Amino acid sequence: MSELSTEVPAQSAKPTIFFDGVSSRRRQVALTLGDALEILEEGATPVRWAYADIRRADSPPGILRLACASAPPLARLEIRDALLASDVTARCMRLDEHQTSRRGVAKIVGWSMAAAVSIVCVVLFGVPLAADRLAPLVPKPIERRIGDAAEVQVKTIFGRSECQDGAGKAVFVKLVNRLRDAAGLDDDSMTAGVLPTPVPNAFALPGGKVFVLKGLLDKAENADEIAGILAHELGHLKHYDNMRGLIYNGGTSFLIGLLFGDVTGSSAVIFASRSVVEASYSREAETAADTFAIEIMHKLGRSPKPAAELMFRITGKEGGGLTSILASHPLTEDRLARMTKEDRPASGPPLLTDAEWQALKGICGSGKV
Repeated sequence: MSELSTEVPAQSAKPTIFFDGVSSRRRQVALTLGDALEILEEGATPVRWAYADIRRADSPPGILRLACASAPPLARLEIRDALLASDVTARCMRLDEHQTSRRGVAKIVGWSMAAAVSIVCVVLFGVPLAADRLAPLVPKPIERRIGDAAEVQVKTIFGRSECQDGAGKAVFVKLVNRLRDAAGLDDDSMTAGVLPTPVPNAFALPGGKVFVLKGLLDKAENADEIAGILAHELGHLKHYDNMRGLIYNGGTSFLIGLLFGDVTGSSAVIFASRSVVEASYSREAETAADTFAIEIMHKLGRSPKPAAELMFRITGKEGGGLTSILASHPLTEDRLARMTKEDRPASGPPLLTDAEWQALKGICGSGKV
C-alpha cells in the first residue's frame, strides 16, 4: 500500500467551510494535506493545523466538523466531501482522543449515583439534623415575626377576626396562662385566641401564639378536655416543634431567608400551609407532646384522659380528616389507651368554674359562623 497522498484535488465534490473562531463570517476554503493541514482561502493567509491537534467536534450526519487545540476555541472546519473527510481523518491519529470512553462513562455514572445518594442522605438525615439543632437557636424577635406572618395565613383560612366576647376571652386567657405557668414557659408575650370556624382543631404558632378553633369548643364537654389539648400544643412550643417543622419543610429556602432577614414571605406560607393546616408534626413529636400534656395535667392535679376522650369523640363523628386535630397524630385509640393508664383521681381544684366554662363556650357568641 502506498503512503498517504500529500496533495488534495483542487476542488472537492462539496464545499468545505471554515470559521476562524474570531468572526462569524462563513468562509469557503480549499485544503492541502501536507505535513500539516493547510486551510486556504483566496486572498488570505493560509491557516495551518497540526494533525496531532485536530479533534472531532459534534456535527450532523454527512458533515465532518473539526476543531483544533491550538486554534481559537470557536474555530471550526466543516468537510462535506466524504472522500476528503476520509483522507483527513486518516492523518489525524488523535481525532477522538477527547471523546468519553466506556471507562469515562462509567466514571460519570458512578459520580452521578454518588451525588444522588448524597442528596438523599442530606434530605433524610442532614435537613432533620439541621432543623433539630437550629430550631432552639432562632432568636425570639425572628420567631415572633414568623408567628405574625403565619397568623395572617391562618386567619385568612379560618376567619380574619378572633372571637371577642369579653367574659369568654378573659377565661380563655386565664386557662392558657395557668397551663403556661405549669409548663414553665416564660414567654410573657404569649397570646391566645379562638377563631370562629366549625373545624375542630387547636394549634400553637411560633412566638407563643395559641389558637383554638370554635369547632373544638363545641365538641368539648368540660374544661379538662380543652386544657389537655392546649397542654399538648404548648408541648409543641416547648419542644420547638413548629420551628423545627418550618426549617424542615422550608429547607434551604428558609435557611437563606433566615440569613438575609426574609423570613416572612414564602417560608411563612410553607409553614402555615403544612405545619398548621395539616398539623404535619412527626409521630415522634406528637408522642412527646402527649407526654408533655400528661405531665402538665398531673402537675395541675387533673387527669389527661378527658383530652383523649375529646379526640376520640371527634374522630368517631367526623372521620379524622386532614383538617381535624388528628391529621397526622398517632392513632386515637392508642392515645386514649395511654392516657387512660395515666388517669388519676383529681387532686387539684377545677381549672374553671361552671360559670367560667359556660363563658368560654360562648366566646364566639350564639350566632352561626
